[in-house]
Amino acid sequence: MEENTIQTGWKKNKKVFLFILSFLLALGLTFLLKEPTFTDSQVYVIFLLLFSISLWLTEAMPAFAVSLFIIAYLVFALGNSYLNSAPENIEKYAQTFSSSMIWLLLGGFFLAAAMTKTKLDQALFKYTLKISGTNPRHLLIGLMGTTMVASMLMSNTATTSMVIAAILPLVASLGKKSGISKALLLGIPLAAATGGIGTIIGTPPNAIGVGALKSAGIIVEFIDWMKFGIPVSFVLTAIGCFALIRIYIKDTSPISLAFLEDQEAKSSGESILKRKIVVGVIVLTVGLWLTASLHGLTVASICAIPLVILTVTGVLEGKDIQGLPWDTLLLVAGGLSLGLALEQTGLLNHYADMLISMKLNSMVLIFVFAYLTMLVSNIMSNTAASTVMIPLGMAILPDLKLEIAMIIAISASTAMFLPVSTPPNAIAYSTGLLEQKDFRLGGILVGLLGPMLAILWVMLVA
Repeated sequence: MEENTIQTGWKKNKKVFLFILSFLLALGLTFLLKEPTFTDSQVYVIFLLLFSISLWLTEAMPAFAVSLFIIAYLVFALGNSYLNSAPENIEKYAQTFSSSMIWLLLGGFFLAAAMTKTKLDQALFKYTLKISGTNPRHLLIGLMGTTMVASMLMSNTATTSMVIAAILPLVASLGKKSGISKALLLGIPLAAATGGIGTIIGTPPNAIGVGALKSAGIIVEFIDWMKFGIPVSFVLTAIGCFALIRIYIKDTSPISLAFLEDQEAKSSGESILKRKIVVGVIVLTVGLWLTASLHGLTVASICAIPLVILTVTGVLEGKDIQGLPWDTLLLVAGGLSLGLALEQTGLLNHYADMLISMKLNSMVLIFVFAYLTMLVSNIMSNTAASTVMIPLGMAILPDLKLEIAMIIAISASTAMFLPVSTPPNAIAYSTGLLEQKDFRLGGILVGLLGPMLAILWVMLVA
């Protein structure tokens, strides 16, 4: 009885304990790492960096809450004349909520919500299933291809949720032990994660990379990113699909798609007009994104189109807007603030100079950053990992800012070894039809090849 009481108490207070432990660890490391020449601002920011990483790793607080803490801490510590001998103008740290990257992600969230609301996503996936036919190999190829493309325009988390929901009746009919079921449940999150590499709005690390480059005076347009990201997305998805087919789909006997008939009956009452509006908004928005260099409109300003049209036409209502992943926007905003603080206080340049003095080869440093980002992203948010690694990489390799920012951002999306490594993996795992060891194949394959492909392609094209 006493043992159960202790276990219950531990579970209830676990996060408090981890928070205190993270604080003490960050405080101790700060005293070890700080140097006599450091300013008050530098000491405060290095503590914040260590504390934030500890909180992200231990999950003592939700990731978005850590980002809010980052902004509040910077405003309080760096701008307070009682705490800082040289108080700073802290407006820049609080203004990341209005960053163009935030608006770009918000536009993508509106498009995703509209597709879900009108069940346009389900219609597209059902069409893909019908086109693929009853050959299980073709079905896997079709679903992974569709998931990859959808993840370029929508959150890969939302895409995974929708596709897995659409195929669950099929997976249930095949059974948990079916190789086809495992191939589908592993292939969809893999394609969602690799597909997110393709565009700026595909995943937050991409937006963080573009934001960091913009701060450095380097503008990356929507289509520019696609030149770097889409080939890597396609190759990784294709390799993953091939491996899953070879390992799991031995039998190519036709499978039944009867479950689609029931789903069609349930969705037949959806408004055709609203679907047409959503399709029109997607075509117009993406078209303007791709041609930004021709008409001069910024990518962020184009996001006003889905925000205005989808709400004015009633496709999205108040409750739909409330359901958007605002926590992701908060996470990105906090990450941008931390990166800005590291740069503005001179900490990045300080540690960059230390590494530069070691005279390591540039390519060696690029490989270290790429694979270190992938490893770290397996155990903490890839957004958080990108927040720390991208500004540091750009400071250490000032002549290769574009290349290192894109390589790190892409590498952050190749972490797939654990169910918790990426939200798409967690969604697939939550079905109860997969074990943790099932993710090792994709994790090792994408984790080893992804950073390598990113380095080779980015260095070739840039």
